[in-house]
Amino acid sequence: MWAALLLSLGVRAQNMTSSPFSRYAYGDMNENVPTGYRAMGGVGFGMRANRAINPAQPASYTSCDSLTFMFDIAASASWSHYQDAGGVKNKANGNLEYVTMQFPLWKRWIAMSVGLLPYSSVGYNISLKDSTAGGDYHYTKDYKGDGNISQVYGGLSFNICNWFAFGANIYYMWGDLSRMRTLSFTETGLNPTIQDEILSVSSMRLRYGAQFFHTFGDHSFVAGAIFENRMKLNSEYILIETQSEDSIPIFKDGWQLPMVWGVGLSYNWANRLTIGVDYERQCMASAMYNGLPGEFSGFQDRNRIAVGVEYRHNPQGRKYADRMIWRAGVNIQDEYLVTVGAKRITASIGFGFPLWTIGTVINTTFEYTHRGAPGGLVDNGLRFTIGASIAENWFFKRKL
Repeated sequence: MWAALLLSLGVRAQNMTSSPFSRYAYGDMNENVPTGYRAMGGVGFGMRANRAINPAQPASYTSCDSLTFMFDIAASASWSHYQDAGGVKNKANGNLEYVTMQFPLWKRWIAMSVGLLPYSSVGYNISLKDSTAGGDYHYTKDYKGDGNISQVYGGLSFNICNWFAFGANIYYMWGDLSRMRTLSFTETGLNPTIQDEILSVSSMRLRYGAQFFHTFGDHSFVAGAIFENRMKLNSEYILIETQSEDSIPIFKDGWQLPMVWGVGLSYNWANRLTIGVDYERQCMASAMYNGLPGEFSGFQDRNRIAVGVEYRHNPQGRKYADRMIWRAGVNIQDEYLVTVGAKRITASIGFGFPLWTIGTVINTTFEYTHRGAPGGLVDNGLRFTIGASIAENWFFKRKL
């Protein structure tokens, strides 16, 4: 039943981006952290909490209570403002973000998580008008792209001892990414030229994670790491070039998912204050892209740094404001394409609203993102995400 629900949600998912920067590689990548950690800048590798499902770090699943079943679902709405020499454009989007579940398998030693997550999205629509040097011909270049790659995952986490956990996720990825370029002329008698690229994905991948953790009185520390090896992407690539009524399909192979590794640290004081920091490197330059290493297509490795903080005044307080959760963070990362040059900078804040009757927290996140360099394309965006993290005691016997 759950598998059918996840797959149906994946089929209905809409495009999650409208950014021209998604023209490159696999589009805009998703960090796959829950809504609460997104408000902390997207930290996750060193985060370990018993009321959060953290698919970014498979070693974290054993942090859950041995009697608790957890469910997390989130949706988002975004608004983007694009500006370049040709003018400005505004675009709004909305979509389901993720659906995840987590539960213990054997006391506090083994736990499992499953869910539906986005991997990447493509979505843009650009139109440029120009003319030949002599002004004899006037033409328009249109660039359009859409599609997404989704993934379902299953992960296991093992507490090897009281201070070390190891875990792994296996993902099944599927979806289509389409990019179309059209050259059309104002003058009659000149046929348009259309080039359409379609990448269809049906592939598997693995992620491994480890965490070291210890508590000294009110002070808790966690150090974590994740790793994904470079893997072949099972996919079909089609290039269709159409001029007049002639179409030539070209099938190619040679696509790879990049090697990914990351490390993270977090500190928690008395379940009131949490500080986290992550570093991630995605090796796009050495991964095969359309039959060639990514560096030949102008790609560079992507570095990402995230820093975040979470605070609640008193988790057991009688006043509701004492139990509310306050979060903030910053995320700085490279763009894949060398010529883009500028960093992507995201600032985020968020709030957690615990409910009285059940172990549920409504998490909200507000993000502001700036991408691009002065004199070129600039993308400023706002995103609002809301999620419900539900925790219920399922695995215990009631006394009669």
